[in-house]
Amino acid sequence: MKNEIILITGASGCVGQYIANWLIENSTSELFLWVRDPKKITSINLENPRIKILVGDLRESNKFKKEISEVNRVIHTATAWGDPKRAKEVNIDAVKNLLNLLNPSNIKQIIYFSTASVLDRNLNLLPEAFTYGTEYIQTKAQCLRELESHQLATKIIAVFPTLVFGGRLDGKSKFPTSYLTEGLRDALRWIWLARWIKLSSRFHFIHAADIAFICGHLANSDFEPVQPFSATKIKKLVLGQPYTSIDVVIQTLLIWKGMRRVPQIPILPWLIELITILLPIQMTNWDRFSLRQKHFIHEPVTSPETFGGISHAKTLSQVLHNSGLTKH
Repeated sequence: MKNEIILITGASGCVGQYIANWLIENSTSELFLWVRDPKKITSINLENPRIKILVGDLRESNKFKKEISEVNRVIHTATAWGDPKRAKEVNIDAVKNLLNLLNPSNIKQIIYFSTASVLDRNLNLLPEAFTYGTEYIQTKAQCLRELESHQLATKIIAVFPTLVFGGRLDGKSKFPTSYLTEGLRDALRWIWLARWIKLSSRFHFIHAADIAFICGHLANSDFEPVQPFSATKIKKLVLGQPYTSIDVVIQTLLIWKGMRRVPQIPILPWLIELITILLPIQMTNWDRFSLRQKHFIHEPVTSPETFGGISHAKTLSQVLHNSGLTKH
């Protein structure tokens, strides 16, 4: 029987490389890796006969019309932010063009990457994502809403990563380092000040290796996520570990740094907003909305344990250990 063909967009990014590597090691699928610069792929051997590189911008989908028509599954991780025009072209227009080039008789599954920021606690689209969101948030919310009416909607599994860690800071990983992992050094640098602050905000995180495990299992099976209380055609999975809090983060970083905890001063949201008014701090409407929302939690969340696996990094301590960050 012929091996399935999986198309991965954004395959040179942190999450894309973790997924591609997992599939090379744990499946027999052929991979079409869509990238702008193949030199950025550091985690896999591009001479592997199961790999075909598609070099081009996501907005150039007609360039790969033949290849796209052959694929059986798509894992769409590519995204854009910063420039409103490019964000719309990549996050909305290019996605729909890609789906329109798929052969309905060949395609079995589309794993579409969005962001947990566009969802409320019960995995419904936040109205505020459309009104207050940055160009990234707005285009991700708009694309998800438009995909609901697409002819392939029932074959789409939308995944919503929470805060993503990945790679290492000591140069010992073959994977790129995520923005969040890059920020760990700065977090430790300022922990002496943060230890005086008490914040009750809660959130989820996940490691890119665990995202790869989840996507790999989705792409290696006909798994159908259970969608209780949902009338949408598109299935939704928020990828994350059980929620933690900023207080727990501060305590974990203090232990890692070898520093003692001190009496903490509660910082209320109204005080933060007042500080941003008094000081020359630029904030978007989305920043202000996020401050008021305070908690960023979802129910349910999906981790490798959902599929009977073991998470690569289930706790923040494991994240720090896997990041190669020096412990004091």
